[in-house]
Amino acid sequence: MRELGPAEGRALRAWAQGVGGERRAASVTEVLERCLAVQAQDVRAAALGIRARGHGLTEADVRRALGAGPGVVRGWFMRGTLYLVSARDAGWLRELLAPLLLRRSERRYRELGLGTAELDLGERVIAEALADGPLTRDELAARMTGAGLHAVGQVPFHLVRRSALLGTACFGPVREDGSATYVLAADWLPDAAGPRGADAVRELLRRYLTAHGPATVADFATWSGLGLPAVRAAWKELLGAGLTEPCRVEGQDGYVLAAGIPSGPEPVGDVRLLPAYDNYLVGFTDRRLSVEPEHTRRVWPGGGQISPTVVVDGLVRGVWRRDRTRGVDLEMFHGADGRTPDADGPHARALDAEVRDVARFLAV
Repeated sequence: MRELGPAEGRALRAWAQGVGGERRAASVTEVLERCLAVQAQDVRAAALGIRARGHGLTEADVRRALGAGPGVVRGWFMRGTLYLVSARDAGWLRELLAPLLLRRSERRYRELGLGTAELDLGERVIAEALADGPLTRDELAARMTGAGLHAVGQVPFHLVRRSALLGTACFGPVREDGSATYVLAADWLPDAAGPRGADAVRELLRRYLTAHGPATVADFATWSGLGLPAVRAAWKELLGAGLTEPCRVEGQDGYVLAAGIPSGPEPVGDVRLLPAYDNYLVGFTDRRLSVEPEHTRRVWPGGGQISPTVVVDGLVRGVWRRDRTRGVDLEMFHGADGRTPDADGPHARALDAEVRDVARFLAV
């Protein structure tokens, strides 16, 4: 079993996730092929997550990728969270995850007064409306109201989300004003077969370890939303096939894929400005390797928020926010001596380059 120190373990995770080392991709689709998915409940944060893993890209490139179809798709996948994924992965991911997400939504449907008749009517109205072309949720809500549905509050959201989980609708192009639209999935997504059933679980596990190792079975079960009982068989099979390599980081046992992983990337002062809700901070049940306990509340301030972070070789060293004029405001964490070494010391040049690149990306 490989014994990894905390710095080496962090560097390996950052390398796998594409936020450390020489792994900057040249296109939006290449980023997604490497890390499978980028969290996208906030579209701009998702775009900044693409930037941190890419080279020379702009926010306009991400919006074009979302609007061109069928290269990149936004949808509800792991844990029912919105993600950007490659369009060729969208179909098998939906087939694997949607049944569980739909079952978990049944109680909310009842609370909203959506029985079988209302759900069926909503699905039919959405399918007929989108045959006319891309529409926003508000425009779909107006069609629902016209068909006799009480489309107020969260009802339109849940009906549109259900339609996406059923494979009828999906996110389409983003309008000039930033409004998200929906389209018929059959018109937008490629008709490409993918793994199903147990094969899909194994493929998701393989892709997860590729982008998150070293990690544990609990990490994967939580990140995917499938739960431990559903993933144990795939985990044991992967281990039994000799495709993984065990390692221990600060006393915790984990695994990496045996193929394609460097023997141990060394910390080199790699600085990345990661956006809010970034994959790097949500892919693990235990985040102490990446965020020191005394800084936890700065990264997770409450209310489900995850702050944008300054990461050096996989360790969070500060938080940041966008500024309309300057592009980025930094708030570095103080060390035991009261100093902020990353702002003033050997990483200053790399940090300044990241700040300037965020401004370039956002065209500030």
